[in-house]
Amino acid sequence: MKHVIRLAVIALVAYLGIASYLFFAQRGMQYRPDPSPMNPVSAGLAKATQSTLKTSDGETVVTWWIAPRDERQPVFLYLHGNGANLHARAARFARLTETGAGLMAVSWRGYGGSSGSPSEAGLRIDARATYDALVSERRIPPERIVLFGESLGTTVATILAAEVQSAALVLDSSFASALDVAQRAYPWLPVSWLLRDQYRADLAAPNVTVPVQQIHCEVDRITPIESANLLKTRFSRSEPIHIVDGACHVPNFSRYESFLRRFLNAKLSGASVN
Repeated sequence: MKHVIRLAVIALVAYLGIASYLFFAQRGMQYRPDPSPMNPVSAGLAKATQSTLKTSDGETVVTWWIAPRDERQPVFLYLHGNGANLHARAARFARLTETGAGLMAVSWRGYGGSSGSPSEAGLRIDARATYDALVSERRIPPERIVLFGESLGTTVATILAAEVQSAALVLDSSFASALDVAQRAYPWLPVSWLLRDQYRADLAAPNVTVPVQQIHCEVDRITPIESANLLKTRFSRSEPIHIVDGACHVPNFSRYESFLRRFLNAKLSGASVN
């Protein structure tokens, strides 16, 4: 009997130890920022400019801006994923804007050139500050703005889309929430109690009124397609998820570029996407 009790105590201590570690280390696991200073020109974006925004809570975040060359084209507000920085997305930005579209991308707090440390509350503030700058400073009407989220940025984009006006919402490698992904990965832990930044895109999705297009890898070991499908059920105007063959996460843009352009061309009134 004593042996059984001893094993139970050891198991309980180990369980609590793992739970405690995940609680205190979670943001180091959830965010992987590259804080290196950036320059869009050195990244190959000769027509892009870099500037900074002051957020409502006093942080300074970096943005890259590519002005639209055709007023019929959309302007993308790009919200990136949890790793690296804007340099890693430069080729994608070039492709998104090569037909005359505009783009503004924010470098999350704690990422390349931006102050502060990442958190869900902070990223949501950064996204709203960027949207406000796009509308008020760059004079882009909301009906031309396409919110484009990538991986972790898909949750922030969905929450933002539920709060502001836009033309459409594009989600690359989306998921219902960080809570849902964590519960799938750690079904034996009380994740809902432990996870501070839960990114409940699923709760915001019913309030999104614009067309939604999700793009997802057939096999995604980081954001499972089952979670993307769960998110889809929450939208009222969601198109079928566009599946990219094979195993990947955040597929190469060239693998769905033509599809995305067709979607935008079909859904955006007042914009002509070639």
